[in-house]
Amino acid sequence: MNAYDAARMADVLGQQGYAATDSVEDADVVVLNTCHIREKAAEKVYSELGRLRVLKGERRAEGRDTRIVVAGCVAQAEGAEILSRAPAVDVVVGPQGYHRLPELLEQSRAKRVVDTEFPVEDKFDHLPARRNKGVSAFLTVQEGCDKFCAFCVVPYTRGAEVSRPVAAVLAEARALAEGGVREVTLIGQNVNAYHGAGADGEPATLADLMGAVAAIPGIARIRYTTSHPNDMGEDLIRAHAEIPALMPYLHLPVQSGSDRVLAAMNRRHTGDTYRRLIDRIRAARPDIALSSDFIVGFPGETDAEFEETMRLVADIGFESAFSFKYSPRPGTPAAERPDAIPEAVKSERLAALQTLLDRQRHAYQNAAVGQATEILVEKAGRHPGQVAGKTPHMLAVQVDAPEASIGTLLPVRIVEAGANSLFGERLPEKAAA
Repeated sequence: MNAYDAARMADVLGQQGYAATDSVEDADVVVLNTCHIREKAAEKVYSELGRLRVLKGERRAEGRDTRIVVAGCVAQAEGAEILSRAPAVDVVVGPQGYHRLPELLEQSRAKRVVDTEFPVEDKFDHLPARRNKGVSAFLTVQEGCDKFCAFCVVPYTRGAEVSRPVAAVLAEARALAEGGVREVTLIGQNVNAYHGAGADGEPATLADLMGAVAAIPGIARIRYTTSHPNDMGEDLIRAHAEIPALMPYLHLPVQSGSDRVLAAMNRRHTGDTYRRLIDRIRAARPDIALSSDFIVGFPGETDAEFEETMRLVADIGFESAFSFKYSPRPGTPAAERPDAIPEAVKSERLAALQTLLDRQRHAYQNAAVGQATEILVEKAGRHPGQVAGKTPHMLAVQVDAPEASIGTLLPVRIVEAGANSLFGERLPEKAAA
């Protein structure tokens, strides 16, 4: 979501004559697009602002103006505090107001500006046409969350669940396809709760939406993230069997394997219901690759409850996963609990979990060796004469092929598994089918 928002802010500023630069020293406007999910991410903002304050002073001495913007969820949660702690900041804008960035920058010439209101107007109605340059693109279809997990700030920083109308999503998807995009990832804080208005005015499901996106000429692949297990409807499960463009990869956060911890997290599912859900998904698409999120050291988590998470991971098997130590976020129910887990215990549990997850990831990659598949070529590779792309199962592959193949679906055979990517050899066309 932040990657999408950052790209859209660049589109907004592009309309005002701004061009992107790879050098922060050359930037007239610096935008920090922030995440508030974990404490470390939020604190990194202030560290970066300290460096930018020095840069702004150096540029001022040279007679050059610099505007510093803090956007995103930290901005939404800590607007006034940011201005207090970081005097160099000119604009603070939440994730629902960045379509007003040019106006806010102009206002900041007179005084520092904070805009963290949830506006009545839909920001998507005010954003310019996409200027995506890549082969793949994110496309926001849903924002906000109504789940109120005890550890999560998203409902407070992104607001309630809102879904874009089907027609608006399809218009953006068509523009992306016309610009050369072959793979679209539909994104939302709780994307499988999508319920945007369809052509008949009735709510459409995510499966309905994906079927319509798949019909757009040029769109070869569809993915979606991030999902909640409780919104994994039967039509969405069937879509994995019935929509060829929907890739066999699913990121479905579970967070813990312990039913008591899941209840304390307000997840409203159990470890067993998650297992049964995975069984149904695998019945629909046997080759699906799974990814998930895990939190260790949630307040009150016992050693035995952590072992339940380890058993769930061993039972299911994941191609990849994101795992973190619990990080208390101000304003969330879990942050008020008195039974915090010692940092050393959290670190020990995280190391054990990541060892198991890494073992599964490497096993999955090694099992791909010898297999024929198809990669969507996205960019030049690490070495001359190489290109890089991803398999349907989201495995990164390097292969010898000309740069002219970027944007195409290339049949390959996996010949070697490296630490973080695979290496392939080209096959004749249609061989991977």
